[in-house]
Amino acid sequence: MHSNNKNTNFTLVLSGGGALGIAHLGVLHDLEKQNLTPSEIVGTSMGGIIGACMAIGLKEYEIHEHIKTFSSVTKWISFSLSGNAIVHNNKIEEIFESIFKNKKMKDTTIPLKLIATNLKNGEKKVFNTQDEVYIKDALLATMAIPGIFAEHSIKGNTYVDGFLCENLGINEASLDHILAVDVLGKNAFETELPDNFFKTANVLEMFEKSMRLLIYNQTRTHIKHSEKKIQLLEPITKEYKTFHFHKVSQIRKLGLGLL
Repeated sequence: MHSNNKNTNFTLVLSGGGALGIAHLGVLHDLEKQNLTPSEIVGTSMGGIIGACMAIGLKEYEIHEHIKTFSSVTKWISFSLSGNAIVHNNKIEEIFESIFKNKKMKDTTIPLKLIATNLKNGEKKVFNTQDEVYIKDALLATMAIPGIFAEHSIKGNTYVDGFLCENLGINEASLDHILAVDVLGKNAFETELPDNFFKTANVLEMFEKSMRLLIYNQTRTHIKHSEKKIQLLEPITKEYKTFHFHKVSQIRKLGLGLL
């Protein structure tokens, strides 16, 4: 996708991946440089947050500033010892409130779709322009990683993170041409395992690696069965963890120069 295709209608699909999703900023930077604007944005979790900012007309440098605020852990993590999550959402809600105010899903400049999972029945929920829902609420739903962020209720339904059903939302693209950015793709994990990998001390690393493989396999299946024209970008995120929110500038660079 080069600058001579400026008028190409395409859907931009941004994956979830916690802090790894900051790499989407590098891709947005390059799209702006080439004067390429998507006709539609589909996002899951962190990809949804960045996609929503783009959808209301923010430039990459503005989104970058917001993500720095979002990522400065002391401002938004307050540990919860009661309830189902270790992070209270009130700080995050304040940030979303300041960015999106009372904008609803229909109020974006670029049509936006955000993927969440219905906690009760496991079904995929795609918030789109038809939903009378505030963007900030749809975001709290799509990013609610079970056990970390609190689940979010909207109109009597309880939602958690969209990665549980579709981390890279290519199936939700309305257009035939898709530019998909997958921060949990084939470049998200080492193919070699360190010698000490199976020792108990590495139980968290084992869990993170397993989750990455699970999501990667889910996405690969979706891509295999899609008949759309997909340009897939897979930033090399394997050196970073999904909780490395303090490494904004390093992770952003991973998305540069892929177009």
